[in-house]
Amino acid sequence: MAGEHGLLVETGSLAVSHRLDAVLRAARPAGVVEIVPGPETVLVVAPGADQGLLRSRLDELLGEALKPGEPGEALESREPGGALSGTGQGVVAIPVVYDGEDLDSVAELAGMSADDVIARHTGRELVVGWLGFAPGFAYLIGLDPALHLPRLATPRTSVPAGSVAIAGPYSAIYPTASPGGWRLLGRTTTRIWDVDAEPPSLFRPGTRVRFEPA
Repeated sequence: MAGEHGLLVETGSLAVSHRLDAVLRAARPAGVVEIVPGPETVLVVAPGADQGLLRSRLDELLGEALKPGEPGEALESREPGGALSGTGQGVVAIPVVYDGEDLDSVAELAGMSADDVIARHTGRELVVGWLGFAPGFAYLIGLDPALHLPRLATPRTSVPAGSVAIAGPYSAIYPTASPGGWRLLGRTTTRIWDVDAEPPSLFRPGTRVRFEPA
């Protein structure tokens, strides 16, 4: 159980979380209003649903997700050049103006030039692992290992919407202005979160993303 109306399914891996997310959306059980995949779990929110029946159905769908060859398995494979492959969706291209406050310090910490940082950030496809932290905030996996740097020691009190950043093994775009400790490489005008759109998020788990210099 996860609260009064939720069930948390332990998947054991991001790839299985993505497969379960895919099969749940293809055959959504009665009463399920929200599906939230994570690195090793999937939260299923179903107010008023029969919890026993739902748990049984989730066990069946998890069994499907654990089978090889199901949607999302490609997340555990790699394409030539080391880029993570996605789930068969088209690639979302994100134009970026690389003028972020932390670009030069990232280059110094990584032992390369700012141009090299940009080349490595744009040089491979990333994949949305999961969404969290804030609505529409997508953790993009597959970042070049040379750019795996820790968060800032002191987070900023406000990061502008559209900021493109890195932290640890992830990259991300801030969907709205918010506090944050990720290292800022640049900015994009692409709107990745729109409460009036359906769905409101441009990204979902498994979406393939490529950054491009604007």
